[in-house]
Amino acid sequence: MLRSSPVLLAAALVFGPTVLTAQARPDSTRADTTVYRLGELRVVATRPVTTVGGASAYEIEMDSMSLAVAPTVEDVLRELPSVHVRTNSRGEAEISVRGSESRQVAVLLDGVPLTLSWDARTDVSVLPAGATQEISFIRGLSSMLYGPNVLGGVVQMNVARGSRFPTRSSLEFSAGVDEVGGYGTSVHGSKPFETDGGQWLFRAGGGLRDTPGATLPDGVSEPVSTNDALRLNTDVNELSGFAALRFQGDGGRWLSFSGSGFRAERGIAGELDAEQPRLWRYPHIDRTIMALSGGTGHRDTPWGTGDLEASVGLDMGRTEIDSYTTRAYDEIDGTEIGEARTTTLRLVGDHTLGARGDLNAAFTFADIHHDATTDGDLLEYQQQLLSLGAETVWRLLDTPDATIESLRLSVGGAYDRGTTPKTGGLPSLGTLDDWGARAGLSAVVNDGGTIVHVGASRRGRFPALREVYSESLNRFQPNPDLHPERLVALEGGVTSRLGDGDVQVVGFHHRLSDAIRRITLPGGLRMRVNADRLESTGAELLLNQSFGRLTVGGNVTVQSVQLIDTASVSTEPENLPEVAGSMFARFPLAAGVSAMTEVRYMGNQFCQHPDTGADVELDGGAWFNADVGRTWSLPAGAGGGLVSRLETRVSVDNLTDTALYDQCGLPRPGRLLRFQVRLF
Repeated sequence: MLRSSPVLLAAALVFGPTVLTAQARPDSTRADTTVYRLGELRVVATRPVTTVGGASAYEIEMDSMSLAVAPTVEDVLRELPSVHVRTNSRGEAEISVRGSESRQVAVLLDGVPLTLSWDARTDVSVLPAGATQEISFIRGLSSMLYGPNVLGGVVQMNVARGSRFPTRSSLEFSAGVDEVGGYGTSVHGSKPFETDGGQWLFRAGGGLRDTPGATLPDGVSEPVSTNDALRLNTDVNELSGFAALRFQGDGGRWLSFSGSGFRAERGIAGELDAEQPRLWRYPHIDRTIMALSGGTGHRDTPWGTGDLEASVGLDMGRTEIDSYTTRAYDEIDGTEIGEARTTTLRLVGDHTLGARGDLNAAFTFADIHHDATTDGDLLEYQQQLLSLGAETVWRLLDTPDATIESLRLSVGGAYDRGTTPKTGGLPSLGTLDDWGARAGLSAVVNDGGTIVHVGASRRGRFPALREVYSESLNRFQPNPDLHPERLVALEGGVTSRLGDGDVQVVGFHHRLSDAIRRITLPGGLRMRVNADRLESTGAELLLNQSFGRLTVGGNVTVQSVQLIDTASVSTEPENLPEVAGSMFARFPLAAGVSAMTEVRYMGNQFCQHPDTGADVELDGGAWFNADVGRTWSLPAGAGGGLVSRLETRVSVDNLTDTALYDQCGLPRPGRLLRFQVRLF
């Protein structure tokens, strides 16, 4: 469970060393980056590059979280405040923040955007998190520097890049089992060494996860008889591995390479209470991601100081889909093989503008290829996207003894372009152009204890190849008439110390014009169309307090989401609960044992019935989790000096076995008891 300290976090993100005392900055971080330690949470504040003008962010060190063995990125994101993660009918995990959907959230691995792809999103449910040292999530008003199609936030994962540079070798081994026979194991290690030119760090590891299926919650049953209490066709087998190398030169220059891959076979749950459910299996999924990055480090120039970074990425994979005629899953009526390859290039630079300003710029280019073979017929698709963005930050006031101690203004803009050279024989979208802009103002008052920020942004998103052209095994009708959607966002918030903790309140308003959404046509086929607009207005509250050895906290998001679409039978926003939140308590027990209890709440939401497309209201409810664990210190020299601690942990997910639905006909798993051990 992530423990956030909102006032210190926001201060770090907005004002850097003006408010907090910073640790020494490793050479591997950018020159405008300051690193802070906040208990379990480590915050990296990249002044204008990561967030500008007070946008909220969370960053997690993976070894600080209580997760299942061989976790996925979905497991991590479900722990973050104000982030809604759900499973769709394809078995994919989708991310939503402030009324956005997963195609509006960028996912970057070592600086390489993974969401510039055939589907314009990444299924984080099959993306291994074991290779990742750090995962951060930036919500709200996005920077202009992350490339095209970034509207609702940014997930950044560092495998080879990052600020961590250990001084000794390490090894970690984890293993776990659950009550239904699922198991997982992972091992990874690191080896630092030095040469005449600087420091090196090599990391490698792998993981395996296998489960016979997801548990059925209380009161939910399959429409056909089964021999166990598991959701039909939800078995998963995954294997992943990675290797990473990083060089940090004595003069500040750096270079990093990471290669990671996974292979999986999995089933997905068919929608309950549907006459035409999606009865799919993925007999084979594989993905390989490689990222090469380098930077000059901060250098003096005739006009001040600056640096330059470059990243090249290759993301390729293969997905095989079998569609079945009945829930017996014994007769295949269709197959689809998708082979994808995306090559990306990113250039990022920054430079000072006198004593009070900074200028940052970024160029992103992506070449997306996708070959789809459906029942033996091959269709080729290609999309090319580019973006050029720039931002500047001005320190208007730096007066520690005044009422307003620090005041900063940030302004940015971007130009995006997209083309579709290959369209599977269907009409092309042609050349699409759009622009983005943002501005933010932030102030520190109350002796550094309170931060106030306001901001506004405008950005567009081009339709993905799959949204426009995919038939999805005869379930969708292509629509080459789709056009870009555009988001105008406003945000304002206050973050302040409160007792032995912090409180943060943020209000927001989003207006998404030409929102791309799914409708159901007469006859049952689906199609994606542009709605008039989608508007969301709401507030987020985060609270964190310590009372001696007891730590409590929570968050709640309340939003009103309205869909304006006069041409559709469905008039309700899909899968966007208007109330969601969580509360936790962590406390010590006897004999060195610690415990954590948590309750998560999700309010009512609407979904589209899989047969008719009509709006269906899903009831909300609460979800309780509990965790008990203990850590032992090992004798000196254990494991050749590579390990020093042993941790055992027992966890229960969905303690009350409550049935909560992610969307129509798709309940979350029921109660599950897990045991795991970690040697590190």
